[in-house]
Amino acid sequence: MTIRDRETVLDTDVREVVADAAGAAALLEIGDRLGLVPHIENGQAVTVAGLAEETLVPPEGVAKYLEAMTSAGIMSESTELPGTFTVADDFDQIRYESGYLSWALNANRPFVNNALEFLRDPRAAGKRHTRDGRQVAVASEWMGSKAFYPVALETILKARPSHVVDLGAGTARLLIEILGQLPETTAVALDLDGPSCKEAQAAAERAGMSDRLTVVERSIQSVAEDAGPVAGADVVHAGFVFHDMMPEEEDVADGVLANCRDALRPGGIMAITEAVPFVQNVRERRFSAIVTYYHQQFMRRRLLTEQEWTAKLLQAGFSEVECVPHRFPTGRLFIAKKK
Repeated sequence: MTIRDRETVLDTDVREVVADAAGAAALLEIGDRLGLVPHIENGQAVTVAGLAEETLVPPEGVAKYLEAMTSAGIMSESTELPGTFTVADDFDQIRYESGYLSWALNANRPFVNNALEFLRDPRAAGKRHTRDGRQVAVASEWMGSKAFYPVALETILKARPSHVVDLGAGTARLLIEILGQLPETTAVALDLDGPSCKEAQAAAERAGMSDRLTVVERSIQSVAEDAGPVAGADVVHAGFVFHDMMPEEEDVADGVLANCRDALRPGGIMAITEAVPFVQNVRERRFSAIVTYYHQQFMRRRLLTEQEWTAKLLQAGFSEVECVPHRFPTGRLFIAKKK
């Protein structure tokens, strides 16, 4: 068959889904590193000059980036106001899908590139090859926008807390959305990663919420010794952070859980989003496999089963525990209630 013959049998209207996702993920990662994505993702109209001034990216670089984003259909140029650009209507879905590729391949790039070193001597390799904390936070935020934020958000909003704390808050996307819907609520975002904390502060300022959101740069483990950041909360949320203490610091994790339980107001809840290992249903099994493999083989972490998490929360003094599946394959929300 000649090249011309092969072309005639190709349906040019059929999308290559994986190719689409790869192209979008690369463009969004570049835009994030340039500082452009935070200025376009909320749907506001932007210009080359405006973005260049906000980000200090050279105007020609901004123009070329917007050209690529427009060609990809991720952004569009206004016909009424030429030179003005906005994101596509399905931008949220594009960013969400990109998050899986960004997390699996780039946030965990040290494991992929140095797999043999990790298999031979995981502790030494872990010291030599560390993940980019901000990359992990951003990729998780993109995935979480549709995969695990909605269930957590619904749970927290239903509780209508006057004060909420997020342990391992990353860039505080979840808290900012909560504060946007509960105008009387205050919040604390706790995270150990400095760049993520800075982005959380910047995001709060952009949203006009810096007076209601306090960013605390410290470890989750510190709550086992000092429960100050969680004191008086109606809701304490923790997203994919407790497994970092398993197995070496499991006693510390138990201390954090117990202190959170004691610090909560009567009737308060602790909502923990975590990964459970090697889920076998068709919807979850493949992404669950890589999540579990990364954590067990390269991070040397032990992921707890649904039954183990329920038992641990009851042991910490909570009166009732409910397990809710996330859209995120392998993710579960554990809702622990205090009497």
